[in-house]
Amino acid sequence: MTLTITLIALLVTMAFALIRAIKGPTVYDRILASNALGTKTVLMITVLGFVVGDPELYIDIALMYVLIGFIGTVAVLKVSEFGNLGQPQSHTDPEDS
Repeated sequence: MTLTITLIALLVTMAFALIRAIKGPTVYDRILASNALGTKTVLMITVLGFVVGDPELYIDIALMYVLIGFIGTVAVLKVSEFGNLGQPQSHTDPEDS
């Protein structure tokens, strides 16, 4: 019963995070909301593992999701800040000619 209430509460907070990701006034609000949505997804996967009765498998899946989500968040922040993922740019300087 408690785990079911927890799953419902997580779904409600995920809905709020999804609304913030769609309506966010700035790009950073949208990134933060998508990161919160990923965190709530990890929590839901873990709680679902306890509901099913095999938490070890679901916790492993949740840990992999956390790693992928972290790398994705860092990549999106880097692109939003610098415009690329760190590849060297070939731009010519007019003073060198």
